[in-house]
Amino acid sequence: MELRQLAYFVAVAEELSFTKASRRLRVVQSGVSTAIRALEREVGAPLFVRDSRHVRLSDAGAAMLPSARAALAAARAAHDAVQAQHGELHGSIVLGSMLTTPGVDVAGVLGRFHRAHPAVRVRVQFSPAGSRGHVHALLDGTIDVALASFPRRPPPGLVTETLTTEVLQLVCGPDHRLAHAGEVRLEDLADETFAEFPDGWGTRDLVDLAFDRRGLSRQVPLEVPDYATAVALIRQGHVLGFVPDSVARDNAELVVVPIAGEQLAWNVTLATSATRPLSRPALVLMAELRRGLVT
Repeated sequence: MELRQLAYFVAVAEELSFTKASRRLRVVQSGVSTAIRALEREVGAPLFVRDSRHVRLSDAGAAMLPSARAALAAARAAHDAVQAQHGELHGSIVLGSMLTTPGVDVAGVLGRFHRAHPAVRVRVQFSPAGSRGHVHALLDGTIDVALASFPRRPPPGLVTETLTTEVLQLVCGPDHRLAHAGEVRLEDLADETFAEFPDGWGTRDLVDLAFDRRGLSRQVPLEVPDYATAVALIRQGHVLGFVPDSVARDNAELVVVPIAGEQLAWNVTLATSATRPLSRPALVLMAELRRGLVT
């Protein structure tokens, strides 16, 4: 079993297309197909289910994928260790991040990292499923490091380190009836409507957990994938929302509504897989992220 075959297998598994995988690998499609067939003969099972229009992983392929990714990661780590002896880092890193990372200057970190290590390619990836999506990606090996948020205990299989915390603020527009109401309780909000982020986002999970603990439910007719849209909806005055304190401070048109006896502490956490070895560039980037905290 060759590393080249494993690389081709992982590419097809991630793209679910031999054509897209060949473009990504910059290899002719026939070469990818030949390598996959040879790998299937070696392991004694089909790794993909193919028809004229679709490609999907077989049960054997799904079982093999995590180990294939781990083998490739270990090979990259070995290569990087040798390169590091010559004083220069090489390789690539996929960093999962959130749309906002208060207290962590991600852009500043990436700029300094690139200037110091220009031969390392860094790709920042956002997940439509928020922190929950980053957890799955860390566990299946599609990202190396993540900045995520966990309102509960982090899932098993991860190594985590909280970098910063920030309060979530309940906010409304100046024309909302709660704009001048003063302090409210969570119980007072059960009949209100909210603009929120999708399930799996750290902020959404934190707020849902606070309501669940009190046996409360709330109406979320609007789900949005970014803070700009959330702020624009809340500003109109007919919905409430929870946003990080830094977002509330950056949008003077929003009114912060104090919540009695409740402080929702949202964390920014550095997370990696507990079972997959990290490359030298990934370890260096993590150290830069720790140094990139804004005080």
